[in-house]
Amino acid sequence: MSVSVWILFSHLILWGTLVLYSLATLVWIFEVSILSPGWKSDDTDKIGLDNIQIRVLTISAEATVQATVDAIPDEISRAVVIAEEQIDIDGAGVHVVPKDFECDAQQKGRALEFGRQTIRCDEEYILYLDEDSLLGDLTGLPDGDIIQLSEHPLRTGSRITYLCEIFRIGFQFEQRAFHQLSRPSYAWGGGVAIRKEIEDKITWDFPSVTEDTTFIWLAATQFDLDYRLTRTRVRNQAPPTIMALLKQRRRWLSGTIQDIDILPYRYRVFVLTRIVIWGFSPIVPVIVTIAYAFPGLVPSTEVYILLSFALLGILPVYMMSGLLEYRKPPEAWILYLLGTPIAVFIQSLGALWGLVNPVDEFSVTKKTALVDKETVKELNEVGDLE
Repeated sequence: MSVSVWILFSHLILWGTLVLYSLATLVWIFEVSILSPGWKSDDTDKIGLDNIQIRVLTISAEATVQATVDAIPDEISRAVVIAEEQIDIDGAGVHVVPKDFECDAQQKGRALEFGRQTIRCDEEYILYLDEDSLLGDLTGLPDGDIIQLSEHPLRTGSRITYLCEIFRIGFQFEQRAFHQLSRPSYAWGGGVAIRKEIEDKITWDFPSVTEDTTFIWLAATQFDLDYRLTRTRVRNQAPPTIMALLKQRRRWLSGTIQDIDILPYRYRVFVLTRIVIWGFSPIVPVIVTIAYAFPGLVPSTEVYILLSFALLGILPVYMMSGLLEYRKPPEAWILYLLGTPIAVFIQSLGALWGLVNPVDEFSVTKKTALVDKETVKELNEVGDLE
């Protein structure tokens, strides 16, 4: 390869990477600044607790599920647990998925479909919780087809995975724009309420390792979906180890790529911008370094460096958004902001793992420590003080 060809190739790679990441970042800024206003519901409690059935999904984590059931408001019409193995839970009926139950869905999706087919529901809404999803302040739901509760993971083991979760929750500020989109980019199944009529039309009977997001995409193709995001907080558990977090992120990315053909082309591009940010954030400081160290490789070096630094500056913005959402005290911010590069690298490593070596099976993240409902109530009122 001649020197001129090599230089041209390097120009294309460096500028192409920068432009692609710039577009992805602009999408996030557009969502948060332009589309987000008006996301808060005026009718937060229009759907009363007596019209909601709660279903908790688990394999066999009896103690963890018991804490989750204990945190459910007494006014809820009915709470049930769907488990893979027999467990004893006070305050909720337990339905065990039979070994011979067959459908196209796998693992969690299979359990969801079993519940849909066999558990009676006279309520208008089903609120799905994971085994570690602790409700702190549920008083009702806004009127909508799919109502997403706000996720706020607790630290249960690794401080680094907790740091990564705060960074992710900051990035998920974009959820506030989803009510403006005909196709929400993703869903979180650990705290989501679904109108029963829509669930019966869509069903959970499809193969996917990200059944929550795939369900909302399928629903949006068949309905003029009314998506709502509520301030009701769900305190779930951050992955206890870095490896558990990497496997989780790998599965999320794999499922997104595998099921993205459900979306119209224009929304595929929209979702792919998230993947760019998710998987390639560590490249930003690399390309800044290259521009400084080898100015001849980059045409318009000053413009390139200026744009690179602007993009580098968006990464702490994601972390600051997460700190605001967690209501962290100002004196704690500096430590979290200094940890931003670590969070960016680990998040991206899991995503890249999913791109290079995708999975087609659901890997369960092991849950560890328990938190009682009084602690959750205190955290929701004053914020996480650590």
